Amino acid sequence: MNACDESVAAATERTRAARPSPPLAAEVPQQPLTQGNSLEGSSLDYWLLSRLRSMLGNPPVEFAMGNGARVGSDAAPVARVTFASRATLAFITADPWLRFGDAYSDGSVAIEGDLVSLLETVYRASGNGGKRASLMRRAADALRRTHTNTLTGSRDNIHHHYDIGNDFYALWLGSTMSYTCAYYPTPAATLDEAQFAKMDHVCRKLRLGAGESVVEAGCGWGTLALHMARQYGVRVRAFNISHEQIVYARERAAREGLAARVEYVEDDYRNIAGHYDAFVSVGMLEHVGLEHYPALGHVAHRCLGGRGRGLIHSIGRNRPAPMQPWIEKRIFPGAYPPSIAEMMRIFEPWDFSVLDVENLRLHYAQTLRHWLALYEVASERVRAMFDEKFVRMWRLYLAGSVAGFATGTLQLFQVVFAPGENNDIPWTRAHLYTR
Repeated sequence: MNACDESVAAATERTRAARPSPPLAAEVPQQPLTQGNSLEGSSLDYWLLSRLRSMLGNPPVEFAMGNGARVGSDAAPVARVTFASRATLAFITADPWLRFGDAYSDGSVAIEGDLVSLLETVYRASGNGGKRASLMRRAADALRRTHTNTLTGSRDNIHHHYDIGNDFYALWLGSTMSYTCAYYPTPAATLDEAQFAKMDHVCRKLRLGAGESVVEAGCGWGTLALHMARQYGVRVRAFNISHEQIVYARERAAREGLAARVEYVEDDYRNIAGHYDAFVSVGMLEHVGLEHYPALGHVAHRCLGGRGRGLIHSIGRNRPAPMQPWIEKRIFPGAYPPSIAEMMRIFEPWDFSVLDVENLRLHYAQTLRHWLALYEVASERVRAMFDEKFVRMWRLYLAGSVAGFATGTLQLFQVVFAPGENNDIPWTRAHLYTR
């Protein structure tokens, strides 16, 4: 085990343990986690605590106020959530799926217990909540205004998330700078091992051969394009609208002697032109928007020209639902994880045949655990780059994402496809396991 692995392992242990939250504006002594309810404090506080817990499906979590009011369950609580004031509690109760994240980020909520375990418990409970909670959530979702993914809107959305600094992402993505689900050959694989395995998994699914041409829609920091060129001998044109990522990718290609084989284009996927043997998109579909799926299919159709093959790798859901509202507003504007049925809007209008579908959600949960562990190791440096609110905001985003994939709230789909008239398709899946 090298030093990096040791630090990740140590950080992982720390994230499993209870993490004390930063002091609140008016810190109060914490009582031992208890079972049942306490009527101490205002009856209004007790009512608000009970209402919030009911809205979340009555999870085995203790909700508390500093004045002593608390609600829980007969089961031992997984964690305690303490609200700094009645105003904070009322603010969250009005729309917990959006406002809890803001309150946690600004330190108005203190959590005793493991954050990931807390969120997994709430996700499971709210997923099985009553009709009332479901109707309230749908009503709140209907009133929200999401970010659009027009040509201009997409640039703004991507800039918000990806152009906040390559140095920030380098702290916790590992050496590959791959910001997508890894593929773990064994649960014990390291993050970097799993990211390289994911790239090979994608390349084998596409059956890449030396001398072929590949177009990549949404290339991140360029790692997959370099891997395809170096390990499989293909030529790659990779498109991205994040200026920070494109600059990084071009410098890396030049440094590694691959600039002649990999071209990074700072442009929108809708402007891709030319004919290629393979089309690949890993981690971009979440930012496309449902209304633009046929346009993405058209791009793949004209790129492949009746031959070749394609792969799309995307976060998804088992059934249609909007992105978690706080993440869409604060972290990933314009993001939407589709169901498999919704993804068919890419393929059906252009007569693409779907050849293979794989769900890697548990691999993404593991990827996120590694990211979160590295993030905690680097949290002081993140605080120096930004501030305490930013540290808490991204901690909540990463922990919530672990919980989302671990509980099945989120899925990770890899879909392989080819033009309907193309008979150059594999008889078996042997190519996935041998090279």
